[in-house]
Amino acid sequence: MDTKQNTGIGFFQKYLTIWVASCMVVGVLIGRFLPGVPAFLNQFEYAKVSIPVAILIWVMIYPMMMKVNFQSVKNVGKNPKGLYVTWVTNWLIKPFTMYAIAAFFLYVVFKNFITPDLAKEYLAGAILLGAAPCTAMVFVWSHLTKGDPAYTVVQVATNDLIILVAFIPIVKFLLGVSNITVPWDTLILSVVLFVVIPLTGGILTRMFISKNKGVEYFEKQFLPKFDNVTTVGLLLTLILLFAFQGDVIINNPLHILLIAIPLTIQTFLIFFIAYFTCRWIKLPHNIAAPAGMIGASNFFELSVAVAIALFGTTSPAALATTVGVLTEVPVMLILVKIANSTKGWFPLLKAEKNILADN
Repeated sequence: MDTKQNTGIGFFQKYLTIWVASCMVVGVLIGRFLPGVPAFLNQFEYAKVSIPVAILIWVMIYPMMMKVNFQSVKNVGKNPKGLYVTWVTNWLIKPFTMYAIAAFFLYVVFKNFITPDLAKEYLAGAILLGAAPCTAMVFVWSHLTKGDPAYTVVQVATNDLIILVAFIPIVKFLLGVSNITVPWDTLILSVVLFVVIPLTGGILTRMFISKNKGVEYFEKQFLPKFDNVTTVGLLLTLILLFAFQGDVIINNPLHILLIAIPLTIQTFLIFFIAYFTCRWIKLPHNIAAPAGMIGASNFFELSVAVAIALFGTTSPAALATTVGVLTEVPVMLILVKIANSTKGWFPLLKAEKNILADN
């Protein structure tokens, strides 16, 4: 990925929480006053997968996959310690802390507000979020903390590849521990639909366009054309989901906040686990910051898609994953400020030492 195009957080990303809240209102109103719309769209399903929602999710995920340069994987050996922190945090810690924190709050702290059946499905949504580290917005978070762009690209590329082999068994195990039975074939189908196909399409598109038009054209002119497409896809997907979820939200408005609390605590915990580990092993700040960011943020597009495939568009699990979208940006911006204000905790880079010496 050409790091020059990462100029910071865009207008849409900065106010994502406002857009999500707006979509919630629009979706709920549609579900309440135009129930024929979600009823009509619900007719278009295959193997329990909503075709309209699947198309919109492809519209979101495909451009993200094009942004990742998988040729960067050959540079894995250049910053191995930082990658080890990322991999261990994302795949050996994060899914299990998400399960533990969400289960504690949903079953214990909030037991007087949430029925056991609802708690089980909300937990399923939290598990799906915890098993999918971010693969797109982390470029923005890394830039805002002046993270090493080359490291961030390798970090994202390797996590995309790990998702292919680790996501299904982790989700299957944690859902099983939660007494939630999901068929292997549905779980595998959802990953094929929402990871393998767009990932393959993104790789092939990147290779074809770069070969015929050049890398600079691909990065500077071709990719930006899809920015608005991704935005529209996300907004329409959220409106549809909230239209399907209208009754749940109207009957349980407090649940949005209750779901958000464990998700927020998990986000802070995972960030600090990776961030302080990098400090402990004396990695520079431009490695530590993106290492913390990728685990803290979620690949919520995948989580939403899999929740829909496994449990349906009207399920509480799908609602829980959508709350992950609602909380992501404000929490991550707080973490960006924390990372930037604690840069002095980490060893200086050689260039920074030279600047200090010159002054």
